[in-house]
Amino acid sequence: METWPLLSLLVWLPIVGGIAVLATGESRPQQARVIGLAVAIATFLLSLPLYTGFDASSAAMQFVERHAWIPAIGSWYHLGADGISVALIVLTTFCTVLVLLGAWQAIEDRVHQYVASFLVLEGLMVGVFCAMDALLFYVFFEAMLIPMFIIIGIWGGPRRVYATIKFFIYTFFGSIFMLVGLIYLYLKGGSWALSDLAALPLTATEQMWLFFAFLLAFAVKVPMWPVHTWLPDAHVEAPTGGSVILAAIMLKIGGYGFLRFNLPVTPDASHEFAWLVIALSLVAVIYVGFVALVQEDMKKLIAYSSISHMGFVTLGAFISLSLVREQGNMDAAQLGLQGAMVQMISHGFVSGAMFSCVGVLYERMHSRMIADYGGVANTMPWFAALFVLFAMANSGLPGTSGFVGEFMVILASFQANPWLAIGAGVTLVVGAAYTLWLVKRVLFGAVANDHVAQLKDIDAREAVVLGAFALAVLALGIWPAPLVELMDASIAQLAQQLLASKA
Repeated sequence: METWPLLSLLVWLPIVGGIAVLATGESRPQQARVIGLAVAIATFLLSLPLYTGFDASSAAMQFVERHAWIPAIGSWYHLGADGISVALIVLTTFCTVLVLLGAWQAIEDRVHQYVASFLVLEGLMVGVFCAMDALLFYVFFEAMLIPMFIIIGIWGGPRRVYATIKFFIYTFFGSIFMLVGLIYLYLKGGSWALSDLAALPLTATEQMWLFFAFLLAFAVKVPMWPVHTWLPDAHVEAPTGGSVILAAIMLKIGGYGFLRFNLPVTPDASHEFAWLVIALSLVAVIYVGFVALVQEDMKKLIAYSSISHMGFVTLGAFISLSLVREQGNMDAAQLGLQGAMVQMISHGFVSGAMFSCVGVLYERMHSRMIADYGGVANTMPWFAALFVLFAMANSGLPGTSGFVGEFMVILASFQANPWLAIGAGVTLVVGAAYTLWLVKRVLFGAVANDHVAQLKDIDAREAVVLGAFALAVLALGIWPAPLVELMDASIAQLAQQLLASKA
């Protein structure tokens, strides 16, 4: 498969498509929408052979491409995908289609630039998930900031400039430390290849500094408490599509970074400081959940909910270290890592769906304030049914995708320390509280006002978007085996890497 260019197509087709959309100009918005959606659908269809053609029994990188890029410093244009990458790439291409379809009528100003920004962003995000060269990874990682900066800055709300600057400063600040760490690793080992970095011998002191360099970069992206404050502002000001991609995909890059860099490159330091990440994860899971309870803006509530749910990802990833190193319990460690990955994919579907639902209401009412709603189920029954489904998934109801990953992480945590599992389990109660209270205030009761009384139920286009998310949430909740089996060999290899000491 060395010469198969599938990954390059998935990276560059949307980027080239975005440039083509820009060429349509501002005077032909419908043409920009059609071309953009066609490119997004083509990219999604091209991503499906990653799953169907993937050998799930192998932990080796597949669909590999390697070409000289910057020979002077030994950096290669090196792409490849394992089970972890494939799951996240397909999630990215799936969500991009729904974002462009969802914004078909909502965006009327500079449509060609809006569509082009999302297509370019899609290509860069796919690049992050399949880059096997650390410098190439960093380029994609940083370049993603530009289209998202533009999306929030141009089509965002009244405080969009403040939100974009805060978003950029936080994420750029963290990634500078990652760049310093990568340069150090290159100077020590003479290679940018991720596989070489994972095999590079490092002292305990070196690992400590590198661990914190990577932690800063990826903790901001997740985002972990206390570097999470940029996310609610970015979500509130972003257009609906920006919120969907930010929650469904961009936050996952932080979790992906932990699995690709912190755990395999600095396994001893990761074990040494696992307590810190676990503590911060539990703060995110519990405290931020309580913060969500008092929000009056629907978007801000769901944004805080995202921070809480992503706490399960970091908890599952780092609880596996104590299970491997202290107990030698490889099965439980793999369960924790699997749970973290399933939670990432599930959160992509659920958060994307929740923000899409807020977008549907905002298009009709031009308000995100919970107090402006009430009794929506009386006038929008189909919308209400889907919103309740996504709310149940957000609460971790069995049978939905929200339950699977959280249950796996709690089960692994229980084997490490029952008190950790109890702490993590609290979030299921808190999550149900803020989610169901949101549903009660928005959907049920008497019709709040004349504006709500005149609401129209979802149309065919909105039904396709929300229906696709609903199918994904139910499919993963009822039958998670295909996703778990896809990642099984890659997760097992990662668990083996955690077992070996570098010091």
